[in-house]
Amino acid sequence: MELNTSFVDASNVKASAAKDFKNINTSNMEDEALRKVSDDFESFFTQQLLDISLKSSSIAGEGTGSDIVKGMYTEALSQQSKGGVGISDLLYDFLSKNNK
Repeated sequence: MELNTSFVDASNVKASAAKDFKNINTSNMEDEALRKVSDDFESFFTQQLLDISLKSSSIAGEGTGSDIVKGMYTEALSQQSKGGVGISDLLYDFLSKNNK
């Protein structure tokens, strides 16, 4: 069995391609990633609070599907309030100052 390697032209491959990545500023990407993680944590925390507070309520009715509906409701509320409660900002500020 013979491999066909004619589709790769080795003369076009740069030997110094890895050196080009040293000049990329990653601080912006790190800030965006840290902001996303902070927002996601706030969303998770908010959903946990809502799940606990609505556990014994009948906001979604009673019966088999009420727990599923409550879970979907609390997830939607927590996703919509992501970054709006203030926990995300506190966490982001703390982590960004202590990360340097």
